[in-house]
Amino acid sequence: MKNTKILEIDATSLENYCIDHITMRKMRASVLVMGPLLARLGRITFTYPGGCVIGARPIDYHIKNFKRMGVLIHEEDSFLTAATSGLQAKRLVLEYPSVGATENLLMAGVLTPGTTQIINAALEPEVLDLITILKQMGAKIQTVTPATIIIEGVEQLHPTTYTVMNDRLEAGTFLLAAAVTGGEVVIRDMLPEHLDVFLFKLEEMGHIIKTYSNVITLKAAKYPRAVSFKTAPFPGFPTDLQAPMMVAQCLAEGTSVIEESVYENRLVHSLELQKMSAQIKLEGSRALITGVNELYGTDVIATDIRASAALVIAGLVAHGRTVISGVHHFKRGYDGLDEKLRKLGAKINIIQTSSLTVAPCNKSLIDRI
Repeated sequence: MKNTKILEIDATSLENYCIDHITMRKMRASVLVMGPLLARLGRITFTYPGGCVIGARPIDYHIKNFKRMGVLIHEEDSFLTAATSGLQAKRLVLEYPSVGATENLLMAGVLTPGTTQIINAALEPEVLDLITILKQMGAKIQTVTPATIIIEGVEQLHPTTYTVMNDRLEAGTFLLAAAVTGGEVVIRDMLPEHLDVFLFKLEEMGHIIKTYSNVITLKAAKYPRAVSFKTAPFPGFPTDLQAPMMVAQCLAEGTSVIEESVYENRLVHSLELQKMSAQIKLEGSRALITGVNELYGTDVIATDIRASAALVIAGLVAHGRTVISGVHHFKRGYDGLDEKLRKLGAKINIIQTSSLTVAPCNKSLIDRI
């Protein structure tokens, strides 16, 4: 999982504050240009961001707090224009520890004169990674308990070179692929503490987990046990690993209950797993799962990024061929995951721009990432 790609950014001549609506609607994270552009140019024009359809994901937490910082926001025909003559340092309170809102306000706050506080901030590893690079660029930031970020504004940031942390969600996906197929896997350059609750649940299932300073290994249990869990902000069980973990419960001995507490519409993938003979009953935000001995390949639809990974994992162990449409989610959410899985022995091919096929592998994925 080593980083091999380099992105160089030169914002010396940045003047454009109008964000193309097509670009904005491709992914949820596009809203994160709001904070930097308000701090740099004092204005931005954009549309509501797109991304995975996993329930209501309003940007209210962003908007409310930018208004507190002195930003005037006008909406017309789904376009928003935000402008300020100068950001004001404030005590900002998040009703929910939103990762996106925390990051947006953080990037605005570092160039805002005075002391900005973000209360009930998200402190996911990705947020802490952002804080690290900002401090390396000259920002003055500290985190204090409970869940508070304190920012002392600086006049400018300076260029730097930085290695972004590896993707803990991709690491979790590999661990689950090995667990479901009865294999072994070694994940390098990954801090185990970024996945504590997830790893605990894998151990509870009977899988053998070993952790070192930056290495995680898994040896799959022969007869994994079903476990229940509820998603939560970090350090709880990651909502982005809920869908792949559901596949593991579908093939485990016993019954399990999965409760999705972060997004209200993030159990849609269960309907596709049912097509593969999984025994799942939905009750609001909960999925009640009874383990089965086998899944069967069929045509299914990936409705979001994590659902695509879940269906790929299911396809690796299912009898027959699985054809997954909606592959654009898979491609935008993971960097060459299909190729990495092929190196582990998976039989997976993107057959069109909109679909991929997965055939059962030799029952186990055994290799090193």
